[in-house]
Amino acid sequence: MQEPGEGGARLAVIVKGYPRLSETFIAQELLALEERGLTLEIWSLRHPTERHVHPMHKKIRARVTYLPEYLYQEPWRVLKGLAWSIRQPRFTGLMGAFWRDLKRDLTANRLRRLGQALVLARELPSAIRHLHVHYLHTPASVVRYAALLTGRTWTFSAHAKDIWTTPDWEKREKIAASLWGVTCTKDGARNLAALAGSEDKITLAYHGLDLSRFPPPPQSRPPRDGADAEDPVRILSVGRAVAKKGFDDLMRALGALPPDLHWRFVHVGGGELLPRMKEQVRAIGIAGKVAFLGPKPQPEVIALLREADLFVLPAKTASSGDRDGLPNVILEAASQRLAILATDFAGIPEFVRNGVEGVLTPPGDWEALSNAVNLLARDPERRHCLGSAAYERLRCHFGMDGTIDLLERRLRAAVGASPGAGACAAELA
Repeated sequence: MQEPGEGGARLAVIVKGYPRLSETFIAQELLALEERGLTLEIWSLRHPTERHVHPMHKKIRARVTYLPEYLYQEPWRVLKGLAWSIRQPRFTGLMGAFWRDLKRDLTANRLRRLGQALVLARELPSAIRHLHVHYLHTPASVVRYAALLTGRTWTFSAHAKDIWTTPDWEKREKIAASLWGVTCTKDGARNLAALAGSEDKITLAYHGLDLSRFPPPPQSRPPRDGADAEDPVRILSVGRAVAKKGFDDLMRALGALPPDLHWRFVHVGGGELLPRMKEQVRAIGIAGKVAFLGPKPQPEVIALLREADLFVLPAKTASSGDRDGLPNVILEAASQRLAILATDFAGIPEFVRNGVEGVLTPPGDWEALSNAVNLLARDPERRHCLGSAAYERLRCHFGMDGTIDLLERRLRAAVGASPGAGACAAELA
């Protein structure tokens, strides 16, 4: 493993919040890039809100700097950024772009993005000449403004909400201003490539999973079939309680299960809809069979995946237009040979093929979901076959190394550094 800085590649990575339990894919990427010898600095728009962190976060050595989350909280820092920025030769060009954006998005958030960008531009070390941002919405606005002001280049990783809730005009202009972007689902890649007017600027790059961080999966599980009240089928879901995860459908599906099926359900994650989910299970009458554990660090999540019989994630489109990509937790469930039940939606079928690596139901159809839970809960042999197939697909086609090879090579080129030992010769398909 190279020490940071050996390859001469130094760049800033900008994120919306850091660290975040729900963004294991970002932590995995940061750690892997550091292990390839890139020197990173992390700049976050928000302070952490969770007590726990993943073990990966503790291994990441990059310095973390927090921008003013709200401008009024650090007025002196913002004023210094403004005073410095006014004196820069590119300030007029920045303000022209900002006013054009403000006319189309007349919000306080737009002003906050400008203020954060002025602070970022002033405080970035001169040795950092390239910026890479996760998410094409708010964080990319800050990065675009800072790049306009300082003349730095920038690139992006787009994921899910940022693609589906950002106006087309904004995505189009950001893509044009960047060197290139990557995204993690075919739907997202098609959307962004159409706006770019060229497929060359957008690359599909699955997050993949670093299986070296996970224990070997169980070779077998107890053959629970829901017939024994003393040993019920264990159903698990992991994800923030937000509309796009479809947990309201899952609660209704669980409430409709036949009375002769014995089961227990565990949910892991925080989120704004958690109180509503708890009220829903009380109203349905299944509160005694459901446990809400809240956010958990990855080792505890893995332990729960190993103990479960069935993983369920019924993702769908939220009323806001927000939707998932390929949720990382589905890959994590596969890493432990756990049978997967999900929806035929977004990036999920790019990994889970219905009837092969798992079972897919139509998004928003809680009755079909309930029927699928009932059938899989009673069939431990089928669960074993599905879990084994998911593990083999993960191991053979969704490893992390290909994506890190791609990012390392491209980011080194962006900062003008020489290729590292881990760079591969061909880009991802």
